[in-house]
Amino acid sequence: MSAFLPQFQVLSDLHLETPILQPLYQTFRLCVKGSHVFMLGDIGLVLDDALFSFLRNSLTKSRGSRFFYILGNHEPYRTTLPDAVARLRAFEKEARYQYGGRFIFLNRDRFDVDANTTILGCTLWSDMLPHQATEVNALLTDFNESNGIRDWTLESHMEEHRKDRDWLNSQVRTLEETEPQRQIIIATHHSPTLDPRAVEPTRQSSSVSSAFATDMSKDLCWTSTAVRLWVFGHTHYNCGFRDEATGKLVVANQRGYGHAEIQELLIEPDANGFHIVTSTTDNTTNANPRITQQRVKGIVKKGRPIADVERAKGPSEAHSLLPNDLTTLN
Repeated sequence: MSAFLPQFQVLSDLHLETPILQPLYQTFRLCVKGSHVFMLGDIGLVLDDALFSFLRNSLTKSRGSRFFYILGNHEPYRTTLPDAVARLRAFEKEARYQYGGRFIFLNRDRFDVDANTTILGCTLWSDMLPHQATEVNALLTDFNESNGIRDWTLESHMEEHRKDRDWLNSQVRTLEETEPQRQIIIATHHSPTLDPRAVEPTRQSSSVSSAFATDMSKDLCWTSTAVRLWVFGHTHYNCGFRDEATGKLVVANQRGYGHAEIQELLIEPDANGFHIVTSTTDNTTNANPRITQQRVKGIVKKGRPIADVERAKGPSEAHSLLPNDLTTLN
């Protein structure tokens, strides 16, 4: 990593709880290159002790890196949201003593990287569209009392969405007014945009689309030019582009289900905000060697399974950072 500039590594949706008969907690090898690593949710289940063993192992092997953890919708499966939050807070407290505070759980939390850079992190539960609510409730595992999140309803989902949305807007407003020199990084699990570059093409008209992304384009946390980078997960579709109106960099780097690799995607600050500096492959021993590769300006393009939507609709293919997205970044 750079000797001076912080490097932010982005990853999400490792789904180490799968496959059910042979979870990947012990065999997945995370190659940490960034000084700051965003784990943007759906890494595993908090009821699995092996998730925390994986995190301890990652912290032990990467002593020069901080890890920022965002709660995904899968972490609370088979327990309640408050219990999932409490377990991650307890691990954060453990890590404060065992690993020098290098594990930071961001659940409506702010972290100042330095005098000029602030990270704001939360799940950003999605804004469910009323006309999709019935189908979302029927199809998504989140709302299955046995296998999903316990005591979880559309109403509780929407309440958490409003809390996250209000918190982000309030934090950005406060930073703009009191510390205007700061550039802001926002880290969420759910997607904050309906920009076609961030949505898998065959899912753009999905009947459950609002379970995955929210149109934040009118919110201060999106329109503020103080926000220079937004990283997210959940969609199982990777992207990297600049929002033309604000100049912010928008990035997702997700593994998804199956044996797809996840890229080592690093981001550095610059005079205008942030830019992608490198992206490589072979980040896991579970990589499928038959996946084809095409290098585009140093970025690897490869097909991978998508969709944390209900699986009844079958798998589809998504691609990682697209060449037309990247021409504006390098």
